[in-house]
Amino acid sequence: MTAASEAAERSGPARPVLLDDVTKIYGSAEEAVLALDAVSLSVERGEMVAVMGPSGCGKSTLLNLIGCVDLPTRGAVTIDGRVTHTLDDDALTALRRDRIGTVFQFFNLLPALRVADNVALPLVLQRVPRDEIERRVTRALASVGLEARARAYPAQLSGGQLQRVAIARATVHHPAVLLADEPTGNLDSHTGAAVLQLLRGFAIAGQAIVMATHSEAAAAVCTRVVSMRDGRIV
Repeated sequence: MTAASEAAERSGPARPVLLDDVTKIYGSAEEAVLALDAVSLSVERGEMVAVMGPSGCGKSTLLNLIGCVDLPTRGAVTIDGRVTHTLDDDALTALRRDRIGTVFQFFNLLPALRVADNVALPLVLQRVPRDEIERRVTRALASVGLEARARAYPAQLSGGQLQRVAIARATVHHPAVLLADEPTGNLDSHTGAAVLQLLRGFAIAGQAIVMATHSEAAAAVCTRVVSMRDGRIV
């Protein structure tokens, strides 16, 4: 079993992302900002969904709600079968740590740690036994073609390799949902295409992926495109 298929097998409900009439307002009174307006969205295992729209349309807010970084003002966000606004801080932290993986535009790797140690971080936070960490890190790096670079430091890798390490880190703990925030925005077109095909492979294996992007090429790889404007899905 590959790392991708193992992740899919452990990913829980068939519909790990469900937003029901979700509104998010920041601030109050005259300073209130309507970031999301009555948004409903579901993402099933095996789907790779692109979220597109101009800056300020609500993409980042949507990802923050799915990633359990923020809570809705109204409506319900259900991640891996759990309604986020009903959870206390400890339970919300555990859901974010255990069931969400995130790939960022600028990689967000720790420069002082070797590649293997960067990938291991989610498992260390979960207090997984050391021998299990080593096994899963090796498989995660193999799944992105970088097993041979386990001892390298981030500064010794190309941009495409850094993003593949970031994908390994985001998937090593078998999350229910993989979020990708402009994952090709800092890469050239050829390298970006390779990263997208890697993500597509995880989706084919059953991973639920939500990707915010401005790139038409990135959206073309996805199974579905959701367009946003002024906080709404259009």
